[in-house]
Amino acid sequence: MPARRLLTPRAPRRVATVSVHTSPLDQPGAGDAGGMNVYIVEVSRRLAARGIAVDVFTRATSSDLPPVVEMSPGVTVRHVSAGPFEGLGKEELPAQLCAFTAGVLREEAQHEPGHYDVVHSHYWLSGQVGWLARDRWSVPLIHTAHTLAKVKNAALAAGDRPEPRARVIGEEQVVAEADRLVANTEEEARQLVEHYGADPRRTLVVPPGVDLDRFRPGDRAAARRALGVPADAVVLTFVGRIQPLKAPDLLLEAAARMLEDDPALRGRLRVHVVGAPSGSGLEAPRRLEELAGRLGIADRVRFLPPQAPDRLALHYRAADVAVVPSHNESFGLVALEAQACGTPVVAAAVGGLRTAVRDGVSGVLVEGRDPAAYAAAIRAVLARRPLLAAGARRHAGDFSWDRTADALVAAYGSAAAEMAAAAAAARRERAVGALWPVAGTQVAW
Repeated sequence: MPARRLLTPRAPRRVATVSVHTSPLDQPGAGDAGGMNVYIVEVSRRLAARGIAVDVFTRATSSDLPPVVEMSPGVTVRHVSAGPFEGLGKEELPAQLCAFTAGVLREEAQHEPGHYDVVHSHYWLSGQVGWLARDRWSVPLIHTAHTLAKVKNAALAAGDRPEPRARVIGEEQVVAEADRLVANTEEEARQLVEHYGADPRRTLVVPPGVDLDRFRPGDRAAARRALGVPADAVVLTFVGRIQPLKAPDLLLEAAARMLEDDPALRGRLRVHVVGAPSGSGLEAPRRLEELAGRLGIADRVRFLPPQAPDRLALHYRAADVAVVPSHNESFGLVALEAQACGTPVVAAAVGGLRTAVRDGVSGVLVEGRDPAAYAAAIRAVLARRPLLAAGARRHAGDFSWDRTADALVAAYGSAAAEMAAAAAAARRERAVGALWPVAGTQVAW
């Protein structure tokens, strides 16, 4: 077998992106698809625009899926068969990592050694696969966690299941092995170092971006007409997967409190919940609708399925306020998308939302889980909406996927250079060892 090529310090030509449990082709807002899917899609497209080919490896979830799909020019999605196509929950996927890894390695083996220059894994399951691929191919492993079990368990929603110990161990292993760890925010970088013992020198902060061409300010009245929303409505919008972690129930409770404080608002208030049950939310898929009934606001709440990006932008533009009350977020792309459309945000003062929302400038961050505090924050935003809308647009403009892609390319290059230098040092050490025998041995001349 030919010797595996060690990466030289140059820009990568081809990246193997690993996303085991969710495909970039999936619709965000349902199942396991969310901000991570958006991240992979947007980064992959921009890497391809820089002349870097991207292969995204993801698990096949249907026998109808073709093995290979061109997502966009230069970006290929490869469906890997690993376990039954349907009915396999995320918690069952660790048992299929061996099969998935075999599929990834077999694809690379069909090419000349050195086909991939770098592996970029997303989420801990993918990190386990990327770790093995990195050792097999002698290329750097770049890992983005997106969420961390220890952090999620520390901020668990009432009644939600904690992340299993197996995930914690798996994350610890990936953190120890990755050549670069990409954190969305300074806080996430600190969590990796403090909770997982990550090497600060290998931990980088690369904020996600937002598609400023798609998510941009527009005519709010026109957006409302397109969605069938009254021109004088007060619209509060939640976008995301419906599960305890995302806490859409807190928005409903805050809306009920607003009507309790101001009954005259009832005729105008609209609460839009855009998303589908996911994760532990699947155990009681009608729980949120039932809560709206108990709160007496069922006639004020509109439940909508996940929306395609252009349609989603209409929902942001039509809203007076976007509400992101999650128990924890590694970043919170929804908040950034809303602000890019000129819609201020009320969000939980947790995790990456402290970066995604600039408190008092583009929206309001709320400490704690009190519905009354959220109701007060929403009223405060409504009172200052024009000023905060302008701040939201300015704040979102500081983020772009092009900056994210540029920072990742730099991380790929620095990790490659470091690996090449380490390999050269090892070769020199072996050469010196061959010339100078170990003390105490006899050499025949």
